[in-house]
Amino acid sequence: MRTEREMTALILGVAERDSRVRAVFMNGSRANPNAPRDIFQDYDIVYVVEETASFRAQPGWVDVFGERLVMQTPDEMDHAAGQPTDLARCYGYLMQFADGNRIDLRLMTLSRALEECQSDSQTIVLLDKDGILPPLPLPSDTAYHIRRPDQTAFAGCCNEFWWTLPYVAKGLWRGRVTYALDTLNACVRPQLLHMLSWLAGTRTGFAVSAGKSGADLPAYLPAGCWERYLSTYADAEPGHVWAAVFAAAPLFLDAAHQTAEALALPVNEAEAEGSLRYLYRVCELPADASKFFEQLFPPTASVFIPFRKGAALKMNRSSKTVQWTKGPLM
Repeated sequence: MRTEREMTALILGVAERDSRVRAVFMNGSRANPNAPRDIFQDYDIVYVVEETASFRAQPGWVDVFGERLVMQTPDEMDHAAGQPTDLARCYGYLMQFADGNRIDLRLMTLSRALEECQSDSQTIVLLDKDGILPPLPLPSDTAYHIRRPDQTAFAGCCNEFWWTLPYVAKGLWRGRVTYALDTLNACVRPQLLHMLSWLAGTRTGFAVSAGKSGADLPAYLPAGCWERYLSTYADAEPGHVWAAVFAAAPLFLDAAHQTAEALALPVNEAEAEGSLRYLYRVCELPADASKFFEQLFPPTASVFIPFRKGAALKMNRSSKTVQWTKGPLM
């Protein structure tokens, strides 16, 4: 495997010898001083060019970087699919090499490159033949820090979570486990991850990044919280998906309450209660049911909602509040 020094020398050497390339900068994790280093980090490189047409006319020019296992040209693919693109201003090559290295190389005209380097706090200028790039601050990950939510964002996240979670239940009752899983992962999970990120932000002064897919959150969340989050992932066994649903719901509610308390934001308890009452009813609904319910639960009932084997959440309703305590399954 070529070393970082060898790869950097190659990237800069190609740029220095090609008169069409006027500057080079790097962003991504290799430009982030806080990112851990490992052998799978790719090289996110921008060549600032006078035009992209001559490069696109000779696809084999990238062979100079080494033996490739697979390559993708995402801008070309988007253009072929009819999506809005401007190939004259930006064109990318994602290249996985046989030695394990990877380069994500984008060609950008100066106007497009200025937009990129000035908006990304993780940018390092590696070469500037003509002094065309502006002075940049030292690279940092501040642009990727968790952002403090306002009431609109917080309420919207809660509403989307409680609104989409019943779709998972409906899919499970219908025997459409792939639909249930897709909904859980594509609609419900992003809201749960938002809430956990905000909770982490309240504990760190919103001075950290969550990382891709929340990978950095374990260091910033309360003890046991990340393990609870991992329990919301399920295989295609319907019972396991139900368990994931009833793991996600109390985790989201706990995180929402802690976040709301830290930020002095209100929590809409009614929508959480309504969604959970619906989930519990669908979970116990017979497969041949012809009607949903006459009355879901008596207004003052205590309801045990299963969320993992041998345990449940006990919902004690009062006139205005909902309290959650662990209790045995009924």
